[in-house]
Amino acid sequence: MKIPFNKPWFTGKEIQNITSAAAFGHISGNGLYTKKCHEFFENNYGFHRTFLTTSCTDAFEMATILMDIKEGDEVIMPSFTFVSTTSPFILRGANIKFADSLPDHPNIDLDHAEKLITEKTKVLVVMHYGGVAVDMDKAVSICNKYNLILFEDAAHSIDSYYRGKPLGSFGHFAAFSFHETKNISSGEGGLLVINDPAYVKRAEIVWEKGTNRAAFTRGDVEKYEWVDLGASYAPSEMIAAFLYAQLSMITDIQQTRIQIWNHYLENLKPLANKGLINVINIPDFTTNNGHVFYLIAKDKKQRNDLLDYLNKNMIHAVFHYIPLHLSPYYKEKHSGGELINAVRFADTLIRLPLFYELTPEVVDMICDVIKDYFE
Repeated sequence: MKIPFNKPWFTGKEIQNITSAAAFGHISGNGLYTKKCHEFFENNYGFHRTFLTTSCTDAFEMATILMDIKEGDEVIMPSFTFVSTTSPFILRGANIKFADSLPDHPNIDLDHAEKLITEKTKVLVVMHYGGVAVDMDKAVSICNKYNLILFEDAAHSIDSYYRGKPLGSFGHFAAFSFHETKNISSGEGGLLVINDPAYVKRAEIVWEKGTNRAAFTRGDVEKYEWVDLGASYAPSEMIAAFLYAQLSMITDIQQTRIQIWNHYLENLKPLANKGLINVINIPDFTTNNGHVFYLIAKDKKQRNDLLDYLNKNMIHAVFHYIPLHLSPYYKEKHSGGELINAVRFADTLIRLPLFYELTPEVVDMICDVIKDYFE
């Protein structure tokens, strides 16, 4: 039987919570379990205000409305990221300026990003690849210097920290993903974090399809009306109930994934010490949340050969992003020149299986196969 790249893990409380939500009689959005999830994130991580969404993409879309992104606005972001980071801005007419990755990590090169800033630049998006933080002191400094909105793409980054402060708490906005491949999952789902209080009142309206329903429910207004732009961003209580079961076990989930991550590193360090591969660089200023374990091959041919070897040995390993500046949709629009590090990571990065139920013995076997390839 093939070892899967990912396998969703269930805590055992999901069905209990879903049944509870159904019995409570409120299964559309913004019910009891949605509020429990919001409270979890705000109380545990100090986020100013949070809104569950049906996906991380929807969290981005909601934020672009709140930021009043308009045609001609420029947004700087890494090329080495998922399309959900860019599509919501493009849908509102923004021009994307793609920045390169760092030489030693897939995260955005902030020095290169700063060179892309013009008088039309409105937003800087940083993506914490694999839950490993971007240098947030530097990102905040750049945004303050040029009066930019800072957006953290924290899709990989639940329960990860920069100098002791949670990722997602630095930007004006942040977005998290609860896709089935993430540490904490509800199948599909996302979260928009708003750390700037100036956006909160309007966010309630945008989240509620452009209506003042939240204010009406609180008794703040007499009529329930359409008052602004918005869409159906809130997930059902079924999704929120499932998610809350996962959140209630976050400490155990994180500890288990980090143990698996460390076991990979211990196994593969000898190959890295021989110069046969490179393993993940974790800067001193960031934690590792065990989201992804990857290795870096010598070149694209070796990456492809090693992937084939792993798959022939019944191990489902994968590469990751094709840089967005080279995508069929955007390559003719890209005007930022070569992004050599983003391309290099796209050509050489291999993600290994990592999920809660992966045992040390199976990790040993996967690493033995990798060692056999090099022998």
